[in-house]
Amino acid sequence: MKILMVLTSHNRLGDTGRKTGFWLEEFAAPYYVFKDAGAEMVVVSPQGGRPPLDPKSAEPDFQTDTTRRFEADAAAMAVLDETGRLDAVGHESFDAVFYPGGHGPLWDLAEDPASIKLIETTLAAGKPVALVCHAPGVLRHAKAPDGKPLVDGRKVTGFTNTEEEAVGLTEVVPFLVEDELVRNGGLYAKGADWGPFVVADGLLVTGQNPASSGPAAERLVAHLANR
Repeated sequence: MKILMVLTSHNRLGDTGRKTGFWLEEFAAPYYVFKDAGAEMVVVSPQGGRPPLDPKSAEPDFQTDTTRRFEADAAAMAVLDETGRLDAVGHESFDAVFYPGGHGPLWDLAEDPASIKLIETTLAAGKPVALVCHAPGVLRHAKAPDGKPLVDGRKVTGFTNTEEEAVGLTEVVPFLVEDELVRNGGLYAKGADWGPFVVADGLLVTGQNPASSGPAAERLVAHLANR
């Protein structure tokens, strides 16, 4: 298995003066699911280089056994220093694509032509795409082969409006993930706030929040194992 992981390059949380980026658990948990399954991983971002980590995700209250394992793993940390450019890769070299979240993707990946093309062509080639937490928001401009929104009529999930409200960023983010998925015709479902919840609709796998990132990665690996 060879899996492409796509991270954000955006580090500004709107006009708040605070930093954002990718959410540590949403990279670390899938990283070890894929590694333990024997998969090869390649990490890219729009600008390449070391992607910005949301500093809040490294605070003690948001640490997990997996994030602590990751931060103590020099080889894993080094992977982030070797991030390639998103516009230099295509689906042809990979079996699947995984998008960790964090607020950063709402600003860059959601509007990035290379990201939109990657999602569309990967699914069209019969390969799975998984996105967690805020990352399902990057589906907003992706189209199905018939020209309709990619999520139209598909079962999906993503960061809930109530979860966004709980972190106090409803008025800061450029759009709300739940609202955008519904606006584009997605058959949106959700579980309890902050609890793991994953939806799979054919080749499209989505997870609701940070706790869903490991289970979403497991769902992706299971799909690849059953090809």
